[in-house]
Amino acid sequence: MKKATAILLSLIMIVSIVGCSNKKTPSSDNTQKSSSDSTTVSPGDSTPKSESSTDSSSGQSATKNSNILIAYFTMPEDVNTAGVDAIASASIVVKDGKALGNTQYMAQVIQQTAGGDLFSIETVQQYPLDHDPLVDQAAAEQKKNARPKLATHVENMEDYDIIFLGYPNWWGDLPMPLYTFLEEYDLSGKTIIPFCPHGGNGFSRTVSTIAEMQPKATVSKDGLTVSRNNVADSEAEVKAWLKEMGMLK
Repeated sequence: MKKATAILLSLIMIVSIVGCSNKKTPSSDNTQKSSSDSTTVSPGDSTPKSESSTDSSSGQSATKNSNILIAYFTMPEDVNTAGVDAIASASIVVKDGKALGNTQYMAQVIQQTAGGDLFSIETVQQYPLDHDPLVDQAAAEQKKNARPKLATHVENMEDYDIIFLGYPNWWGDLPMPLYTFLEEYDLSGKTIIPFCPHGGNGFSRTVSTIAEMQPKATVSKDGLTVSRNNVADSEAEVKAWLKEMGMLK
């Protein structure tokens, strides 16, 4: 009898130990799952945004959480002013020893004042720096109604509501790369704000052309033109223009 009782007690102890062991296993699984969940990026987390905020290969310099794009076409960036003649140099601003295209300089002032993402509209074939070959090429492209191939592209155009669009006035018209750019994207529902350094003709018909090419966008008639001779000293004017539109960040 005592032997049977001892065997029965041993069986009860074994069952109890096995039961405790089985209860611990899901507890361990839950801990691992919780640890895994803690590394998942939540919808409001800024980490993925910062990873994709800058794409130098696309010509885009981004500011996190921005709905403003500042797209511009300018003289080739980081040019050597020693290779630019006196007339063409009117298309370049030198700041802190660095040569910037007129449109590029205005775009940077806009970004510093209103925020937004900078995007340089660049072509596969670079334009000449010397004045005469440059204006000759621009005229030839207009005559052919050319569409120069672009080397840079906006990957997330749907994220933007306001687009500052900058370009020089070439022969009273948009540079032909702007036609390529405007035909590449559907800007319906967005607001386009033009800005333009010029040699004496202001916008000419370029604002109307933009409106014709993007009929479902709102094209502002309050864009800014600055004489190419005054661009280097235009910072205050650009900031006053942005303030008047309520675009200060």
